[in-house]
Amino acid sequence: MFEMIIDENACRGCKLCMDVCPTNCFSFNEETRKSAVAHLGNCIACMSCDYLCPSGAISHRNHHVVKNFYRNIHFSQRLEKFL
Repeated sequence: MFEMIIDENACRGCKLCMDVCPTNCFSFNEETRKSAVAHLGNCIACMSCDYLCPSGAISHRNHHVVKNFYRNIHFSQRLEKFL
């Protein structure tokens, strides 16, 4: 089963994961000042939160890995003529 883990010791409470998540999977705990996974069922495994987290606090397990071509500048430049 798909899992998303936030390392509470590493989380800085910057809320970047909340800003980047297209499906609003996260909530913010005002008491601990940390992000938390609130709606795992909404996650589309785009991995944007994992990629963007400055402290590396977010990780995913048991997901199908698909290469993110849009993050590869050389691939994007070659694809540009088709878009």
